[in-house]
Amino acid sequence: MSSTAISDSPAPWLRDNCPCGDCRDPRTGQKLFQITDLPPRPAVGSARELPGDDGPVWEVMWEPDGHRSRYPAAWLDAHCPGGPQGPRGDGRTEADKELWAAADLTGRLPGASWDAYIGDRSVRIRALESVRRLGFVLLRDVPHRDRMVLDVAETFGFVRRTNYGELFEVRVEADPNNLAFTGAAIGPHTDNPYRDPVPTVQLLHCLRNEALGGDSGLVDGFHAAALLRQEAPRAFDVLTRVPVEFVFTDARTELRAQRPLIDVDPLGRIREIRFNNRSFGTLHESAPVLEEFYAAYRRFGELLLRPDLRLDFRLTPGDCLIFDNTRLLHARTAFAESGGRHLQGAYADLDGLGSALAVLRREGGAA
Repeated sequence: MSSTAISDSPAPWLRDNCPCGDCRDPRTGQKLFQITDLPPRPAVGSARELPGDDGPVWEVMWEPDGHRSRYPAAWLDAHCPGGPQGPRGDGRTEADKELWAAADLTGRLPGASWDAYIGDRSVRIRALESVRRLGFVLLRDVPHRDRMVLDVAETFGFVRRTNYGELFEVRVEADPNNLAFTGAAIGPHTDNPYRDPVPTVQLLHCLRNEALGGDSGLVDGFHAAALLRQEAPRAFDVLTRVPVEFVFTDARTELRAQRPLIDVDPLGRIREIRFNNRSFGTLHESAPVLEEFYAAYRRFGELLLRPDLRLDFRLTPGDCLIFDNTRLLHARTAFAESGGRHLQGAYADLDGLGSALAVLRREGGAA
């Protein structure tokens, strides 16, 4: 298959992937050339199979400059253009996820105890993989002390500081700048859609929850969007094309971002959900576009409220929920403001989580 991979591969692509020490720095693996440094029309002059330390390699002599490249046969088989693996994802789209409704997680809520998460690499790998694959994980028995949520975030990445600070207090405030800091019920939503880039990971650590009400809920936004695409493809298309202006303002802050409710990658795969009616600004489109958008927006909103899509649970002191804020919508029921309910939250990012997961695996952990 490797010789076929060479003959069938576009020459510019193959030459650009030369792994030799003249083309890539052996310490960093990074390229030492620009695409404009290569011949404009490289061609394979000859190719032959040779033995290598880790299996056979294919040596290619290039024309017109006589450059020599050696490609491991295993690499050619894994990466040949048009191979069975198809276009590779970056772990962020629906193609790399397990989409779910509430019943799908009955009896297998992804979770781990804090001690096991900290002390056992394989447990940490499974927990972080749950965030990547299912969108969340629930850590239990996390010490319920002030600012502990920051320590949790730093086990896999870096805290994203915002206008709310390093962390934010989810409790009733006398003069709130956000409905989250009241006892009001809050429907399924993603956080901070008015930022670009949006914080991609959110953490919520429960310190107290004695109030009547205040139960939590999660909805898989990718699953909901996939259902919308299946049931109302025109509505799905509209929500991927029409930008929404999300806005947040208070005495010290003014933030705006224009993004669609459903973002897709160049291959049409669902990549991000932004849905937050509290931050929804005024759309400035033609009347026909607005009519079509609001019909689609309502259709998606109704779908997100389907009871079978929502996973309901109650956070108890010591629980720390880590979830993908570009995929999962979170919600809560109303609670009595006279009761004791106090969560601390923080933001982090999926690239840091993905990096931590990759390094743990590279160092020999097994999921």
